[in-house]
Amino acid sequence: MPTFRFTDGACIAQTQVSPPPPVTLDSAALSVMTDLTEVRAAAISADLSLAQAEQAMIHHGVRMLFVMDRTPCVDGIVTLDMLHGDKPIKIVQERHVRRTDLSVADVMSKLSELDVLDLAAIARATVRDVAAVLQSFGMRHLLVAEAAGPRGPARICGVISHTQVERQLDAPLPALPVARTFAEIELALA
Repeated sequence: MPTFRFTDGACIAQTQVSPPPPVTLDSAALSVMTDLTEVRAAAISADLSLAQAEQAMIHHGVRMLFVMDRTPCVDGIVTLDMLHGDKPIKIVQERHVRRTDLSVADVMSKLSELDVLDLAAIARATVRDVAAVLQSFGMRHLLVAEAAGPRGPARICGVISHTQVERQLDAPLPALPVARTFAEIELALA
């Protein structure tokens, strides 16, 4: 097979990725959801230290990690706010331990403690609807799941991040009317 030599000015071929269409409050909610069938979920074990969890977040470029001890089963989530919030301080004072003695299990939210959005509802919702849910619950992350059914247990299939929504909108989320109950939120997504 013949070869040749480079001359000055040779370049590396660049992928030609077209930017996604701009996102507005009226865009489909799925446009701001991280699809976990396309992007690997960032996860850690519950027995890791808070410092290790924060390093994992930095490494993955995220502010939320799934807590998993048996792949692919999820035990809960841990966020940057949980690592630096009131809960670690309270536990340190109650147990008379150092912060370095705490593990992710001490500060994480278990799945049973989280409100989750149904994928079917998200498929019909807009970014405005998602923004309302984020703001009404004061949440930074929303999990999106397919409900349990004959094919198996519930399956987390997406994450919607407050930061990602703002990044894609290229603006802070506007103040929106706040739903007072989960029923009002479900009604808004219906």
